[in-house]
Amino acid sequence: MTQENRWVAGIHAVETALAGGAGRVRRVLVDRRRRDARLGRLVEHAERAGIRIERVVTRTLDEQVPGIRHQGVCAEVRGRGVLDDNGLAELLGGLEHAPLVLVLDGVQDPHNLGACLRSAEAAGADAVVIPRDRAARLTPTVERTAAGAAALIPLAAVTNVARTLETLKESGCWVVGTAGGAEGSLYEADLAGGLALVLGGEEKGIRPRVRSACDLLVSIPLAGRVESLNVSVAAGICLFEAVRQRRAARQAD
Repeated sequence: MTQENRWVAGIHAVETALAGGAGRVRRVLVDRRRRDARLGRLVEHAERAGIRIERVVTRTLDEQVPGIRHQGVCAEVRGRGVLDDNGLAELLGGLEHAPLVLVLDGVQDPHNLGACLRSAEAAGADAVVIPRDRAARLTPTVERTAAGAAALIPLAAVTNVARTLETLKESGCWVVGTAGGAEGSLYEADLAGGLALVLGGEEKGIRPRVRSACDLLVSIPLAGRVESLNVSVAAGICLFEAVRQRRAARQAD
């Protein structure tokens, strides 16, 4: 597992980091010129938790999280750590419920990765898996788009996605991939048990080796004229269909 401190920016992202455990937040940088009420409440929360507040000029924030709309605040947080293959297996082995894992095979856009992390955390997924190479990494842009979720949900960067799918199967996951043109419908698939949902990158979708490692391929039925959905939108649809089926299965027991 690799672990390092990182920066989250934006009021909501910093609020989420504080809510996730103030002990993970090392310090908060605040624009000394900002006086709005919501930012004031955030600062009060951090001060009550004993977190160091540094009031700085706007340029300092711009330099700390370049290119990010920080809304006058950012926080340095102790990294949860990015899991490797062994860390992922250990995490899944310690679960007392059927796993729910989102696997992203080559998502390149950091905004898409951030949105997928947010959806996965909101759905209660146990982990998100990405390739170690040729994919978006955990950056301030991802953190900002994830609105704090990146600090909450375990992220695993693996060397070989196809091989990792075999590990997920051993952990009790039914591996379901999404592919345009697949004959099976998402809404007809059984997603109520241990599950790994696999979505491909923005341009090429799931790679052939990863595709062949899936137990089942499904598509999301589209009623309009567009041919495909953004990967983050598709991830949200798939995750919450799995959540719906799981809840229905529990109620039926």
